[in-house]
Amino acid sequence: MLSTHARAIIFVILLIGGLASLVTLMVAWLGPVSMHGLDVIHAAGDVISVGPGRNFVLETATGQKITFVCNTSCRASSRHLQRHLKEKAHTDVYYVQGLYDELIVIDAD
Repeated sequence: MLSTHARAIIFVILLIGGLASLVTLMVAWLGPVSMHGLDVIHAAGDVISVGPGRNFVLETATGQKITFVCNTSCRASSRHLQRHLKEKAHTDVYYVQGLYDELIVIDAD
């Protein structure tokens, strides 16, 4: 049987680990929400084409191709999107559903 000190040490370790995990999950959720708002949707994948302008097509890990519209509210530059296309870099896109089912980009990185 474990001594009182050993049980207390195990309890403290589990308590600190649980609290650290909870804080990590909260930061992972609150980070994008605080920056982009509650109605923003996230997609991730690789940019497979850019243009016209800053509009682009993203291919997700499942192979789905999604076309995004990057208007004046979009924080991504054309040069940044071209670099992601050239380097086949992983891209995170935060967007909202617009009129006529357009996917309007808020931020892409």
